[in-house]
Amino acid sequence: MRLLIGFDEYPLDPFNELLPGWDIERTTPERFPELAVDADVVCPIAATVDSDLLKAGRFGLVQQFGVGLEKVDVDAATAAGVWVSRLPGDVTGNADSVAELAVLLTLALGRRLDEARQALRNRVWAQPVGRALFDGTAVIVGLGSIGLAVAKRLSGFGMRLVAVRARPELGGPPEIERVVGVDRLPEVLGRADVVISSLMFGEHNRNFFDANAFAAMKPGALFVNVARGGLVDEAALLAALESGHIGGAGLDVHVVEPADPGSPLVNHPKVIATPHVAGVTEQMMQRSVIAFTDNLKRYAAGQPLQWTVNEPSQVAQRRPQG
Repeated sequence: MRLLIGFDEYPLDPFNELLPGWDIERTTPERFPELAVDADVVCPIAATVDSDLLKAGRFGLVQQFGVGLEKVDVDAATAAGVWVSRLPGDVTGNADSVAELAVLLTLALGRRLDEARQALRNRVWAQPVGRALFDGTAVIVGLGSIGLAVAKRLSGFGMRLVAVRARPELGGPPEIERVVGVDRLPEVLGRADVVISSLMFGEHNRNFFDANAFAAMKPGALFVNVARGGLVDEAALLAALESGHIGGAGLDVHVVEPADPGSPLVNHPKVIATPHVAGVTEQMMQRSVIAFTDNLKRYAAGQPLQWTVNEPSQVAQRRPQG
């Protein structure tokens, strides 16, 4: 069995240890389409799996190392008889890891960490005046596994929590005071001291946070995005920061990745930016490798897969032969 991983910096030793006898290769997203044609299983990570590759390849499983499938044409995979599976954040520890970074960014922005460190270097004492989280209101947009993990952590700081989700009738855990639908977004944004984006991204919600959304936010509100960069109109966010309407932004994800370190948004004095590391923790890696390889063993043995997002009808044509 041959596995191709679409990221050339992932260590292969854990995969080799748990998948003895497999031929495992990693590559760049750019070379991924060329090499994926002869693979039995592909793991795109940051690479694209489109209809052309699905037609050309013989692989029968697209197994993502994480939850994001925005670069995988799931409909085309289903039509081609290819399974598509992801690793849920609550299984791998990704959700907890991402939630921790969301809290870190929120605290760093509120307490003006960069300015405080500069004040120390300048021998300025007891400055700047920061903003504590207690008695504040946080709006969590997206209440999947990451949003729930964020809520659990922020509740411990004494914050009032409001959540926005596509199906508000599903409600939320006790620590969330209100759960509303997307139609109520402008209303709740206007009451938030902190807005945290934890939405699942798709073309249907590209630029979800646009100029109108930022204008609806409470003056001085903090904005944190630990979901996907495509959810944010970055030009609109930069304008809102420049005007002072948005008090600060914490961005772990960016529209173009790797992000340009010289861009006006990344370098803005009110922005704390990180290079998509929210989920990259030792715990997440260990749990993900185990879940990932377990599912590949199921596939090789012809057993039912876990965490699939589709149900192709022609899977027999793509079954591995040994």
